[in-house]
Amino acid sequence: MPGKNKKKDSNKYSYKLSGVNIDKASNVLSQLKKTITSTFSDKVLSDLSSFSGLFQLDLKDYRNPVLVSSTDGVGTKIMLAKKANCYQYIGQDAVAMCINDIICCGAKPLFFLDYIACGKVNEEKIKIIIKSIARSCSYCNTVLIGGEIAEHPGMCEEDDIDIAGFTVGIIEKSAIINSSLVNKGDIIIGISSSGVHSNGFSLVRKLIKDKNLELNKKYDWAGGISLGDLLLTPTKLYFKIIDRMIKNKVQVHGIAHITGGGFYENINRIIPGNMNASILEGTWRIPAIFKFLQDLGNIDRDEMFRVFNMGIGMVIITSPGEFDKARNIAGELGEDIYNIGNVTRGNGRVIIEEIQRL
Repeated sequence: MPGKNKKKDSNKYSYKLSGVNIDKASNVLSQLKKTITSTFSDKVLSDLSSFSGLFQLDLKDYRNPVLVSSTDGVGTKIMLAKKANCYQYIGQDAVAMCINDIICCGAKPLFFLDYIACGKVNEEKIKIIIKSIARSCSYCNTVLIGGEIAEHPGMCEEDDIDIAGFTVGIIEKSAIINSSLVNKGDIIIGISSSGVHSNGFSLVRKLIKDKNLELNKKYDWAGGISLGDLLLTPTKLYFKIIDRMIKNKVQVHGIAHITGGGFYENINRIIPGNMNASILEGTWRIPAIFKFLQDLGNIDRDEMFRVFNMGIGMVIITSPGEFDKARNIAGELGEDIYNIGNVTRGNGRVIIEEIQRL
């Protein structure tokens, strides 16, 4: 008979043989269960064994509630973390890039989910990342309600990893902050950034490669901190200061998160078409890392303000009389804020001028 003498293939195939180790991902979650559930509130109706996260909305304080959502990743900053083998704070970047966005309309974040893709599960690395995510969610009074660890052999190298996040918040419809609230004569307040945050890293990495920079080198201007540590400083979480200002009834007319697109594209989003945002460079301290990158790459000034946050991670537009109240709130939280400009009649442009010195 055909095939009578054909030997049975002795190689047994399995998912693990293909490069996916289900047990490792399960082990990570079991070890982190306490860390993740520490972010839970009584509104969470599911546990980590559920197929989805269940969150019970408490609407007693809302007449017309609106759900607000955002999703983002950490960009190619993750490649620098890989190069430096430092993942301690990269989870905060993922949380910040999402929650900093939804608070721009005044929303209160409710819950967050993460998505971690890798070539091969490295339990220690992923535990470090998820712990950073959980800490950041707790800081923002937000539930880490779920997530996913996906192993992608063949699509990613074994030590490749990427992180994305998704968040949902809530706000009363009549309280939504939008550009219609902005008035001519309003002031523009800048809240300091913690560094480069999570934007412009494709340019940063090109400079590192082309100029043969060493991440462990400590430059004279860096205050004893290595270049790698400076660049991997996590994106600042602005939830507390924005939440405090809104609760203390600072008249907030606009909020912009300074991410990709820098000053020009992000502040432009909150300026009406018949007004301009006039920014005065020199009214705040620009961290030395930006001057270093600019000089290193001979980067045009406008390009710097289009790519990087230049030391201002969040912008608030408010009435001139509100600055002292805002500054007092910032001081209570240890934050630095600056009056960096004002709103003028115009055509929807962001104009950055330098202080003229005698």
